[in-house]
Amino acid sequence: MTVAHKKIFSGARIARLRGDHGITQAALARRLGLSVSYFNQIERDQRPLPPRLLGELCAIFDVRADFFDDMEESRGIQALREILTDRVFSGESVPFAALQAAMRVAPALCNEFVHLYRAYLSTQERGVIQSSDAMHSRAPATGAAQEEPYEAVASWVQAHHNYFDTLDRMAEAQYHALGLGEGGMAARLSRHLRDRHNFRVAMDAEMTKSGDTWRIDRKSRTIWLPDGERYSRTCFRLAQAIGEAECHAAFERILRQSPLRDTGAATLGRLFLMNYYAGALILPYGIFRDAALAMRHDIERLRRVFGASFEQVCHRLSTLQRPGAEGVPFYFMKIDIAGNILKSYSANSFFPSRFGGPCPLWSVFRAFQMPAQVQVQLARMDDHKNYLSIARQVGRSSTSSFDQPRQTAVMLGCSIDHARDLVYSVGLDLAEPATLVPIGPGCRACLRDNCAHRALPASGHRQAAARDARGRLPEPVHPLSATGRNSAPS
Repeated sequence: MTVAHKKIFSGARIARLRGDHGITQAALARRLGLSVSYFNQIERDQRPLPPRLLGELCAIFDVRADFFDDMEESRGIQALREILTDRVFSGESVPFAALQAAMRVAPALCNEFVHLYRAYLSTQERGVIQSSDAMHSRAPATGAAQEEPYEAVASWVQAHHNYFDTLDRMAEAQYHALGLGEGGMAARLSRHLRDRHNFRVAMDAEMTKSGDTWRIDRKSRTIWLPDGERYSRTCFRLAQAIGEAECHAAFERILRQSPLRDTGAATLGRLFLMNYYAGALILPYGIFRDAALAMRHDIERLRRVFGASFEQVCHRLSTLQRPGAEGVPFYFMKIDIAGNILKSYSANSFFPSRFGGPCPLWSVFRAFQMPAQVQVQLARMDDHKNYLSIARQVGRSSTSSFDQPRQTAVMLGCSIDHARDLVYSVGLDLAEPATLVPIGPGCRACLRDNCAHRALPASGHRQAAARDARGRLPEPVHPLSATGRNSAPS
């Protein structure tokens, strides 16, 4: 696999670690075998952190290598950009460099700002407006709105880079112990549930209508599954049941170490861990990673070899971040036809919009128009990073004329630096700028002014009626002057 060494600028993180451990800049420079002037340039982000020093810093401060990665910085910067597009702020465009400096110098403060804005949005959505009379009467405050449980779980999973080593290794060991690679996976999983836990597996045709994916009747010691489901889903449901029966203690240990204190968030977190274990059990890390590399991440071939679904393979590819045996760092996104993001995890610096809809130019939307085809796209983000992505519609088909299954699609992508490790790059001119589709973080945060797909003006700009010319937007867009008025002549 081709490995691209990107430049890491982590001056503020190093300085913060030094301060926490009471180590002077000169002392740390000597320990690393550097001159003080050179180390000072690293801390001021005038020079990148050399890869050879990464391991030494991790050992000195007892942190993981991803502590120095800029993934969370990129995610935070994008969140700030989106937030500042809200009309509650001045409308002046804040330079990218200023947001980057804020995230590097005061990441905790920036994160609190994001939490505050999320609380504001939640309050606005619920229509909770405290009147001045209530304030003067000193009525009890309603309290700040909390982060939604699904948002808290998504942030927690992202902080782990969508990889949980303990569960992954447990599942891998169980895969080999049960001989799941020898064929007949569903039968072997069912037999294990019967022999180890005294549960029989039965099918129920009515479960598809009710929406239940599996149900346990502890009195009759029966695990009910929907009748007529695809084989890959049946295997996944059985793997979920095994995780529920055997990994409860491991789930609880992981959750106790997490920031998920809200009951709803903890419940969703436990469900995520159960699903993670199930995916790792049917697609074991070592075997699956080796096959993915050998097949150049051809998802159709991988799903046939492992008897998995397109979505299962894509999601599993996004979790291959075992230290020392990493796979290609992918981002994974699942979206419905209305543009709602249902799942989003990233092992690279790409993050979808957190406070608005995704860019309509993403190929994932074309997947709904051609559901049987894989959509391949080269994209250039407005931070000048380039990605190769693939997308395809997923989900079940209708069971009757009255059934309306949810229409969803998944997208998997990586930096263009890894494109040659994917079979989907065959025939693409990776060096031709014209092949890159310009993608933005959402209209309000996107600064591209020549996009025919723009629905709203960017922050710091306003639409102004024009008498003598019409553009591709409903009205021309002009930047605001310092007074907040459109700078174009009327």
